[in-house]
Amino acid sequence: MVEKITPEEVGLSSERLGRINDFMIRYVDGGQAAGFVTLVARKGEIVFFDNYGYQDIDAKMPLANDTIFRIYSMTKPITSVGFMMLFERGLVRLEDPVSIYIPEFKNIKVLGKDGKRLNLDKEITIHNLLDHTAGLSYGGIEETKLPVDAYYDQANLFEPRIDLEEMVRRITTLPLAFQPGDKWHYSVATDVVGRLIELITDMPLIDYLREKVLDPLGMVDTDFCVPPGKRNRFSTLYGKVGEADLGVLDDAIGGDYFNVSLQSGGSGLVSTMPDYCRFAQMLLNRGEWGGMRFLGSKTVDYMIANHLSKSLLPINMGGPWHGFGFGLGFSVMLDVPLSGMMGSTGVHGWGGWANTHFWIDQIEELIGILMMQYIPSGTFPFTNDFRTAVYQAIID
Repeated sequence: MVEKITPEEVGLSSERLGRINDFMIRYVDGGQAAGFVTLVARKGEIVFFDNYGYQDIDAKMPLANDTIFRIYSMTKPITSVGFMMLFERGLVRLEDPVSIYIPEFKNIKVLGKDGKRLNLDKEITIHNLLDHTAGLSYGGIEETKLPVDAYYDQANLFEPRIDLEEMVRRITTLPLAFQPGDKWHYSVATDVVGRLIELITDMPLIDYLREKVLDPLGMVDTDFCVPPGKRNRFSTLYGKVGEADLGVLDDAIGGDYFNVSLQSGGSGLVSTMPDYCRFAQMLLNRGEWGGMRFLGSKTVDYMIANHLSKSLLPINMGGPWHGFGFGLGFSVMLDVPLSGMMGSTGVHGWGGWANTHFWIDQIEELIGILMMQYIPSGTFPFTNDFRTAVYQAIID
């Protein structure tokens, strides 16, 4: 992991970084979150790494810097990086139709306005999967619900005892929400990318990710399951229950994480702050970490660039995200004032359903990571407050 030094050595104020806790503690003390872990790194150095609150409130178990969190959709950037390693080796092309590898995608239909299933105008490409323009969906997300989501809700795609092959087979039986490339819509597309990794490498997804990404980065606690020896470090999941802002939730995706077969490349990983910091630092370094090269620098640049035309903007996640585009696995800040957030043009990152979040600012050589466990995301402005607290600490 990058080493911790004084903030002033890299152009940040110690006093101002202390305001991160001022911003975040009020959510815990106000009964809106159990706790959080926050990290800030700049110019390859950790300058802030702290935690507050509980891993489990009832057990009075405090959070620790190595608490294990469900990172949900922060899995997507890891899977996308793993896939682009195959692209760099010439084993796959982004313009390839997905049906080359999964033939059932050739006959997938599009749900028309009248409920009829229409033929494809053009096939789904791998690029469509990576930038979420494939026409796939998620189901169950009320804020962005489409007519096609009724089919997704019935398919039980995240049944924990199925495997990724079966999940993707079920996806191929569902209609698309729109013709590939016509719109941006957040979806299970990265799960299909994970299945492509399995088919191209003839390896289970976790074995490939361990070999190419996780083990080389020293991400020792990042996995689809939590083994018995680490369960005492696994955070309880919280969220709104009835009228209460903070209640204990059963795991909503992927079962209990102790005995799960589904290796969801879009939402299935658990991780820790130290693990994810290594991954983020590798991206900030444009593909290099610890003397090892994971991706070419121009490949990283390509992934973190906006791939959406103006006609597909703004992206919509529970409402329009003005000022943002999307790359290959990451949101991308295109217009800072329009976004309503502090940052720099080109800031990229993503978050998870339980309000974990990370971003990388190449201009400021800055990483911010928030780890917590509160569903759903967007209920409270955790991420925006954390981002504001980080950026106001820059003094150079």
